[in-house]
Amino acid sequence: MKTYVAKEKDIQKEWYLVDAKDKILGRLATRIARILRGKHKAIYTPHIDTGDFVVVINADKIKVTGKKLDDKIYRRYTGYPSGLREKPLKELLAAKPTEVVRLAIKRMLPDNTLSKNMLKKLKIYRGEVHPHQAQAPKLLEV
Repeated sequence: MKTYVAKEKDIQKEWYLVDAKDKILGRLATRIARILRGKHKAIYTPHIDTGDFVVVINADKIKVTGKKLDDKIYRRYTGYPSGLREKPLKELLAAKPTEVVRLAIKRMLPDNTLSKNMLKKLKIYRGEVHPHQAQAPKLLEV
C-alpha cells in the first residue's frame, strides 16, 4: 500500500464563514486552525497546504473564560533596548480585537513556512460586514 500525497490539482479550496459572537476564543481558534491546515479533509498531507479559506466576523464580541481578561498579558518586543511592551487582554480587545483572534489562531499553527500561507487564507473582521460575499462562504458552526 502506498502513502497518498496530495497534489495541487487535487486540492479544492472552499470558503467558510464563522460568526465569533459569544464564542470562547480558544475553542474557536482550534477549530479555525484545523480548517486552515486542512486536517478536516481526507486528502490532508502535512507538508502541503490543503486548507480552506476562513472569514471570521464579529471578532469584537469574542468571550474568554476565567480571569483571562485581567491576567493574560500579550508581549511584543520592539527590537530596541528595553523595548518590551506588555498589554493585558482587556486593553488589546478594546483596541484591536482582530489581532487577538489572529494571534490565537497563529499560535495554534505549526512554526514553519506553511503557516505564513495558511494565515493569508484567514480574513478577520470586527463587525458583521465583510467583502467576501462573492465567494459564497458556507456558514460554519463552532
